[in-house]
Amino acid sequence: MEEACFGRRKEQRLLARDGSRKGGVDAAIVALLRILNAAPGLCSTSSCAGRLVLRDQETGGHVVQKQGCRWLLVTHEELQLGDLVEGLRGATGDSVLKFEPFVLHVHCLRLEEAQLLHMVAVESGFRNSGITVGKKGKIIVAVRSTHALEVPLCQAGRLMVPHDYLAFLVAIANGKMAENRERVARFQEKLRQALENAAGAAMADGTERPRDLAETGGRRRRRSRSRPQRPRRPTGDSRSADSRSRAHEPDGGVDDAIVQDLRILL
Repeated sequence: MEEACFGRRKEQRLLARDGSRKGGVDAAIVALLRILNAAPGLCSTSSCAGRLVLRDQETGGHVVQKQGCRWLLVTHEELQLGDLVEGLRGATGDSVLKFEPFVLHVHCLRLEEAQLLHMVAVESGFRNSGITVGKKGKIIVAVRSTHALEVPLCQAGRLMVPHDYLAFLVAIANGKMAENRERVARFQEKLRQALENAAGAAMADGTERPRDLAETGGRRRRRSRSRPQRPRRPTGDSRSADSRSRAHEPDGGVDDAIVQDLRILL
């Protein structure tokens, strides 16, 4: 019942319209999400392959917020110095360049799937990953890391750093993006192997149990057939009382059957 309900919710989730600003899954992690969502007990809820964003917000805002800010530049690839300079020309408030690494949230059917996913994430370099359980028992795994970057560049539309520093910053940001891609590739391969191993172990458990039961049943049937049947005494037996009493005494055939049963059990 629980698995059927999870399966229906998973189907609805994957068929629903993407509510992100981009409106779709990042191309760099399409293969990864296919591997993950092919597992019956896992369902991705949100993701980002990793990106570089130049944001501009009103002057005086010390906290970067999604509301009330503009994206002057966004890329999921390596940043070009010329693109950064061009984006800064459109700044009117406080501009910040941010590198946001890969992030993934996954709804898990059971704690076992969550623990497996968390282990793979940590081994792949996403050491800030975690598992949360809601009040109603909903299990979510967040796959994330800490190699982010956030650098203020403009105040009130005025560039506060020299051009050489922009080139230095682009090199650092691109290095983080390259490391991010390596971690995602490592995570994808480790996840594929872990899911295949888990599926193989489950299939092995499912095929061994019926065979054992069949073999046990066969031994029981063989034991029952090996026991000799005692002949029935016809009604109205005309034998003497002495002969009838001897007929109830155990004979060698019965002892042999017991010995044979003991040998089978041993």
